[in-house]
Amino acid sequence: MRILALDYGAARIGCAVSDRSGTLATPIPSVASGDPEALAALADDRGAERIVIGLPISLDGAEGGQASETRRFGDRLAELTDVPIEYYDERFTTRMATRTRRESGASSDEDSIAAAHLLEAYLQAVEAGGGTA
Repeated sequence: MRILALDYGAARIGCAVSDRSGTLATPIPSVASGDPEALAALADDRGAERIVIGLPISLDGAEGGQASETRRFGDRLAELTDVPIEYYDERFTTRMATRTRRESGASSDEDSIAAAHLLEAYLQAVEAGGGTA
């Protein structure tokens, strides 16, 4: 199953996509935050069968203002696509993306690397029987 992962941010949305087997996550170019239509088209172009949006949850497990904004964004995206949308805990993905980019010299933007980390964690959780946030 091909999955599109999104790391929602105020300026841009990091994007990553899985392979058809749902085992590899690859960062792809980010999209401007104010363009949910472009993301719906991206999901269609990539043949996504599911969209996973990173949900910023605090260390104590609570959802704050950013999580509410992320859910509002997800609602807008859901109006533009028939692809099912799920949310998944994105704690530490930005920190991991910074480290990955620094250590590997990756050319992908940090937001999309964060989306790839999100997607990897999601795929591992699904494989282990876990689910959505």
